[in-house]
Amino acid sequence: MEIRSTSQQPELSTEDIGEYVAQLQLHMALQARNLVPNFNNTDINTSRHQMLEEVQATVEKLASRQSL
Repeated sequence: MEIRSTSQQPELSTEDIGEYVAQLQLHMALQARNLVPNFNNTDINTSRHQMLEEVQATVEKLASRQSL
């Protein structure tokens, strides 16, 4: 096993760190685009609206069955 002292390791410049961060941000943005569905899709909006109506109906049903 090779052990290097810290003085032998190359120093990272601010430019190197900035480039690394920029590449990381780009990579993360591209990954996020692959993971998140397109919100302009009408099927997704329809299913969200339907789910919201179902949840609202369920909550109203439960609330109406509560005794005062």
